[in-house]
Amino acid sequence: MDPAHAASLRQFVRFLFVGLLNTAFGYAAFAALVLAGVPPGPALIGTYFVGVTFNYFTTGRLVFSGHDGTLARFILAYVVIYFFNFGLFTVVSWVVPSALVNQALCIPVVAVFSFLLFKRFVFRDRGQP
Repeated sequence: MDPAHAASLRQFVRFLFVGLLNTAFGYAAFAALVLAGVPPGPALIGTYFVGVTFNYFTTGRLVFSGHDGTLARFILAYVVIYFFNFGLFTVVSWVVPSALVNQALCIPVVAVFSFLLFKRFVFRDRGQP
């Protein structure tokens, strides 16, 4: 494996570990809201709203350190990720009616999508357009 691919793989592994922390927090918040009677759509919005700043610092510093990334781009990426997540959630709900199981199934797909969006749009290497 060439050095560039190895570095990207290491970065993705760090993203997964930081993502576990972020996901545990986000899923716990989502579950608490759903169990409190909040519908899944608003529960996802609430979860994303509460976690965005925490995730910006953990992801930016621990995964993409040394790369430019603005909070505005991060928030915009989260908006895109939310709609991607909600669309996937809606499709999966046709087969899996449980909101908690459904969201748990969506997490891996959303994680890969998020990494690619953060790497290419939010935390680009300095000097990239």
